[in-house]
Amino acid sequence: MKHIIGTGLSGLVGSRIVELLGNDFEFEDISRKTGTDISDKNAVLQRLQGSSAEFVVHMAAYTNVDEAEKDKDLGEESTAWKFNVLGTKNVVEAAETTGKHLVYISTDMVFPGTKPMPERYSEEDATGPVGWYATTKAEAEKVVEKATIPWTIVRIGYPYHMNVEKKGYVLIFKSYLEQGKPIQAISDHYFTPTFIDDLKDVFQIVFQEKLSGIYHAGGKDSMSPYEIAVKVADVFGLDKNLISKTTREEYFLGKAPRAFNLSLSSGKIESLGVKLRGFEEGLLEIRKQLVHGS
Repeated sequence: MKHIIGTGLSGLVGSRIVELLGNDFEFEDISRKTGTDISDKNAVLQRLQGSSAEFVVHMAAYTNVDEAEKDKDLGEESTAWKFNVLGTKNVVEAAETTGKHLVYISTDMVFPGTKPMPERYSEEDATGPVGWYATTKAEAEKVVEKATIPWTIVRIGYPYHMNVEKKGYVLIFKSYLEQGKPIQAISDHYFTPTFIDDLKDVFQIVFQEKLSGIYHAGGKDSMSPYEIAVKVADVFGLDKNLISKTTREEYFLGKAPRAFNLSLSSGKIESLGVKLRGFEEGLLEIRKQLVHGS
């Protein structure tokens, strides 16, 4: 069985990937839970030196967008920078020393979001992040792109799946509606939700074909949070009247700014045979998994 070493394998995305690919690959997690902080350069190097894995998957990131924005003035001393940029630098340098292929998981938020709907961002479009978290992710991409070993950047958008312990926005919306709680959802912020289960095929083809370069893995549909909440209500038979519209300006007042349109074009990876489902398809699969298990 092939061995994969990675960071963030216990997170929302990573834990599901390990679950889905557990029969094909043996995974080793680099995290604080397993005794390694990615901000510790020597510790990261030691872990990679002790692994026979050909690939290192770097998923770990500081992802609290609004908290990151509060520390923006700290610059390179901020937690987001130390974790997302310096942590990535440590992983890259360790991969270079050990000759491993690096797969870095990035975000649609590296783009400025100024494209009119329904246009989408391709892998060739220039980045231009809005907000500090997004800036640190874009800077981390630059570190990866300068690496002297083979590298792959996979950008995803607002990932979701069935995990009831690590509740993402889909299950939070579902829970609110089930409890009769009102939801104010943004109607002028668009992205392509990534169904995490679809990343199984993305990772498999990256590993098998040793793909290098940048690939987008957003979902089939470009949607706003308002449209997502309504679709959740439709699929699970819940009350749409609890959902009302708000705007980015209103909802994120005093918080980190969000871009208008972060929709990803994923034709490059799809041309290799990867199927990225639409949002309703993803919800129907989640509904089935909640009833029958995954």
